[in-house]
Amino acid sequence: MVSAQKTRVNNLEKYDKQKIHFGFLLGINTTDFRVNRASNFYKLDSVLVLEPQKKGGFNLGIITDLKISENFNLRFVPELAFSQRDLEYYIQYPTKKTETVVKKVESTFLNFPLDVKFKSNRVGNYRFYVLGGFRYAIDMVSQAKVNSDTEVLVKLKKNDYGYEIGFGIDCYLELFKFAPEIKMFQGIPNVLASDGAVYTTSIKALRSRIFALSLTFE
Repeated sequence: MVSAQKTRVNNLEKYDKQKIHFGFLLGINTTDFRVNRASNFYKLDSVLVLEPQKKGGFNLGIITDLKISENFNLRFVPELAFSQRDLEYYIQYPTKKTETVVKKVESTFLNFPLDVKFKSNRVGNYRFYVLGGFRYAIDMVSQAKVNSDTEVLVKLKKNDYGYEIGFGIDCYLELFKFAPEIKMFQGIPNVLASDGAVYTTSIKALRSRIFALSLTFE
């Protein structure tokens, strides 16, 4: 009897010897706020309840990956991200009439994240990794300086920054490397541009919080 032994084939065997890689990223995100309510929130006559609502969006980016060592890489992935965050207010008027008002806050971000990626040793055609770093973001549709006579807006500042962490798995295919990746971003500064309107006096601070599921191709 002759037995055939199957040999495992490692794809892209010389891939990790290269100093720098390029690629692109496609993903979806859910975005909301971490809300700090005003100290006198429960004494306000108008706004009784305020809750942030998560909404979905999508993002795309260009990957530049620099090898530092066998297990560490430095990654710069500028992104264009479209997102929406809603704030739901339960309001009581002086007439005792109540109403639920949803204020939509739309954003188009230019993200500039710089992350350190720590990779496990390669096992076959797979490699697990975690990453973390700093992100600076510019909201291209910020309405901080917009004056509207038709609608009371919840305005955000143009610039945001914070830290991000994530994890994923590198999959070495025959022609390219593919990776599903999950990341979380937490903004540090207060991005609320307070203008004294009823929808902002009840808020002390708004900070961005974003979760993203991405597919990378390198």
